[in-house]
Amino acid sequence: MTQYNSEPNGALPPAQRALHEIAVGGERTAALSTLAVSDVLLPVPGEPDASGFGPEPQSIQLPVYEQEDGTKLVPVFTDEVRLTEALPTTQRYRVVPLAVLSSSWPSDELTLSIDAGSPDTLTIGGEGVRALASLSSQ
Repeated sequence: MTQYNSEPNGALPPAQRALHEIAVGGERTAALSTLAVSDVLLPVPGEPDASGFGPEPQSIQLPVYEQEDGTKLVPVFTDEVRLTEALPTTQRYRVVPLAVLSSSWPSDELTLSIDAGSPDTLTIGGEGVRALASLSSQ
């Protein structure tokens, strides 16, 4: 049985509903538009400083993981539970609007993975990631 994190009323958060809709073959355009305007958690590489947080960076550093097949993957997550399940040693993250991340996506060589490790994982190539930015303005 798939377990989801839910809103107080028992419903899935919008970004997770959108991922699930795509995973089960539902309406992709509306689901991708929902994702495009959602905030995601971006893992912050490295160890926190003595305060537990570290300085606030002026720019976003993407955590890039290279897969066995050579694919370079940047993971983002829709909530803390999914982040912790996939990357249990991650101690920090930044909340980033997916549209901001996608509008400045640096390379077609990088792939975005939303909620890696969950049943509803969505993986998008570089060109598709940049296309998400246009969906956020519709």
